Amino acid sequence: MKCRWPQTIGAILLASTVLSAVLDAQSERGRYARIAFLRPRDGDTVDFEAAYIRHLEWHRQAKETWVWYGWTIWAGERQRSFIYATFGHSAASLDHPVNPSEDERDNISNVTPHAQFAGNALYEYLPGLSRGTGEPQATPRLELTTVELQPGSEKAFEAALSAVQSSLQGETLWYRMVAGGITPRYVRLRPRASLSALLDARSEQALPDQVSGLIVRTTVEILNLRPTMSLGLALPARQ
Repeated sequence: MKCRWPQTIGAILLASTVLSAVLDAQSERGRYARIAFLRPRDGDTVDFEAAYIRHLEWHRQAKETWVWYGWTIWAGERQRSFIYATFGHSAASLDHPVNPSEDERDNISNVTPHAQFAGNALYEYLPGLSRGTGEPQATPRLELTTVELQPGSEKAFEAALSAVQSSLQGETLWYRMVAGGITPRYVRLRPRASLSALLDARSEQALPDQVSGLIVRTTVEILNLRPTMSLGLALPARQ
């Protein structure tokens, strides 16, 4: 019988190389973010949250390399809806999510009986308009502002925000929607340690006066971070 060790070792090395390439692609850093929404069925947040935590455990077992944030909307028209998001991706990394078919199978088994998928969009981080890294700090509160513009007004809107970028006081992250809804649309994230910190900085919430005529609709929501419904977060040390 011929020795098959060379072929076996070659197959192992090839599989290892492919796996390494996939993991490298998954972890490659970039400017893209994915932000999605889930709405608990019939307001049943208890069963939904337990189901979503089970699904996160699948991601842990699958050796997920992406960081996933989980927030509940505390104030806004979508109160009690859940937001899950991942930031800092290159286009290549978005091409390599962890085991998509098995992820979908576990989603259908655990999450969909208890929630409706209410939106999913891709965004590009805009560092020239922002103060921060493009990956929000994992603070207890976060202000989410969604701005929908008149068609064709993107350049004027971004120019106005760029002009005041140097005056930003706290972490302020702007993203332009690439796909997933009506365009042009932008979102701004302002992570803060507390509700009072957000309220005390209301003057920073205002957009430049010159963009008012460009805006069709602005929505401001306050989110609560859910550490147990997040994955891979680096939480700030408690004071």
